[in-house]
Amino acid sequence: MNIKRLILEGENVSLDFKKTISSVEKIAKTLVAFANNKGGKLLIGVTDDGAIKGVKSEEEEKYMINKAAHQFCKPAIEPKFEEVYLDDKVVLVVDIPQSDSKPHYAMDENKKWWVYFRIKDKSILASKIIVDVLKQGNQETGQLIAYSEHEKKLLEYLEEHGRITLKEYSKLTRSAYKKAQKIIVSLILTGVILPHTSEKEEYFTVAELK
Repeated sequence: MNIKRLILEGENVSLDFKKTISSVEKIAKTLVAFANNKGGKLLIGVTDDGAIKGVKSEEEEKYMINKAAHQFCKPAIEPKFEEVYLDDKVVLVVDIPQSDSKPHYAMDENKKWWVYFRIKDKSILASKIIVDVLKQGNQETGQLIAYSEHEKKLLEYLEEHGRITLKEYSKLTRSAYKKAQKIIVSLILTGVILPHTSEKEEYFTVAELK
């Protein structure tokens, strides 16, 4: 594993840098977001801009992460640790696998539990749609969906406009929010569309074909 190359790539959907762990609540959000998405690596001893500072005490950092993973995440998360020497400094690599018991919740400073999800290089609060996707994703068996008029309308709209919100889709198909949400969830699960969360709203786009 070439950690230097990873650092050069910068923070992304499966990579996060932390100079040090100062708050178990904050780190629990990142652990949960990785476990709820495709897993990820946390590099402790690296600043946000990729400067290698190293950790003062690996044991202290491991203690904080284990505490966050076991007491501030539910279900609990099992991180794997590796110590890597870079420029005569120790960087602690924390590996968080993708979970098969989603959704995971993280406890905040007010003892409330929330679901987080990783989008690009941020751990964001998951919307109800994302939570539904995570719950249903555990039971998915790669079903094929038959496209009804509603799905066709959604894909045609996306082709023309590029993005859509749940409210717009509900209006477009004249269907109840719950029904519109169900269709969107099934299309996210089958990889046809992607969810995006901006500060103002959540919207959906067609997934790019690899």
